Amino acid sequence: MSTLEYTRPGLYPKQEAAIFTEARYGIVEASTKSGKTVGCMVWLTEQAILHGTTGHSFWWVAPTYNQAKVVYRRLKRSLPREIYTANDSELTLTFVHGAVIACKTADNPDSLYGEDVYAAVIDEATRCKEDAWYAVRSTLTYTEGPVRIIGNVKGRKNWAYKLARLAEGGKAGFHYAKITAHDAIEAKILTDEEVQDAERTLPDNIFRELYLAEPSDDQGNPFGLDAIARCIKPMSTATPVVWGWDLAKSVDWSVGCGLDEDGDVCRFIRMQEPWRETIAIIVRHTKCASLVDSTGVGDPIVEALQHGAKQNDDSNGQRFDGFKFTSGSKQQLMEGLAVAIQQERIHYPDGVITSELRSMEYEFTRTGVRYAAASGLHDDCVMALALAWREFLLRKQPMTIWGGPEDETNETRAARRQYSADEVLGAIHTDGMFWPE
Repeated sequence: MSTLEYTRPGLYPKQEAAIFTEARYGIVEASTKSGKTVGCMVWLTEQAILHGTTGHSFWWVAPTYNQAKVVYRRLKRSLPREIYTANDSELTLTFVHGAVIACKTADNPDSLYGEDVYAAVIDEATRCKEDAWYAVRSTLTYTEGPVRIIGNVKGRKNWAYKLARLAEGGKAGFHYAKITAHDAIEAKILTDEEVQDAERTLPDNIFRELYLAEPSDDQGNPFGLDAIARCIKPMSTATPVVWGWDLAKSVDWSVGCGLDEDGDVCRFIRMQEPWRETIAIIVRHTKCASLVDSTGVGDPIVEALQHGAKQNDDSNGQRFDGFKFTSGSKQQLMEGLAVAIQQERIHYPDGVITSELRSMEYEFTRTGVRYAAASGLHDDCVMALALAWREFLLRKQPMTIWGGPEDETNETRAARRQYSADEVLGAIHTDGMFWPE
């Protein structure tokens, strides 16, 4: 019986790490021509050759027939002819041991149901219909097979973007990776000159999506994607002066954000622990004033924290104030954070915080504008950051409101007074200035 000796083709480190993960669901947001397709061709071939046997199907799913055909032809060219039989009409490669790679189209999601699939790749996922993802996921149910979901970024209102945010947020069984044009340049897959030419010739939003894997601002984000980016800086190492804590409900996360004297995030904790451990962690890290979510199950937690602080003679300023989320109070909290971000008065590290900020949306309701996380996504980090910012403002009281109009008279300037933090938080924001209601 003949044997086949297999050596994995050379992949650059970031490409290999993005695709060859132990996680069942691998999500890759990548620059065009950065090697995501080649990497997944290698991955799917390994799945079929090393783990497949007679009757096992392995799928490559692309948005259109022509795109599926391109990958089929590339697979045929790259594999030794003696190890497979090709069917050009069905776009299948049947290996000598019986496993089959089939290149499919997502045009008609209903046609994808029915078969048991042992591994799959969804290519150009942001251009595939969401129903195609549902269909592919159903085919992996019996086999519990892995899937790789890859593509360019294309806005924020699509299923692949939302799934990527869940993966980036640490959802169990998921792995997230981002490969930019700069990574491809470093790996000598692209040239710096070619990417610079693309930047000069393409609209900025298109270039950022295709080459930097950054979603365009479709005017649905209440903070503004550019404003979010301007506030990113490395985590401060200073001591926290305030904390904001958002407490977990069901599958959510408990998150704490500590801000330093300059309003920069200097501590960040994200956890899914039993309440006893959660309380202990909060107490251990919070040595100053804090604002804690006291909604629902959070109410007795805040009471326990407050009782513990009273019993601690060495509290050193430790204080736990409760904040109940209602539709009105949450909106006010979000608007305060939006102002801070748009004026670059707060800073935070890149990562899960910025991911959640970018995923926030606003919608017009019967009672006004409402800020919320996109359906199915988390907002725990945003809530903790907003609570910390509110506590930061309260700590600054009284606060002088500067910045009157340019034509302000001496008389009105003299009449300007200091407002308390409560008045500031209840103020409206007009033309970049705070004015009392």
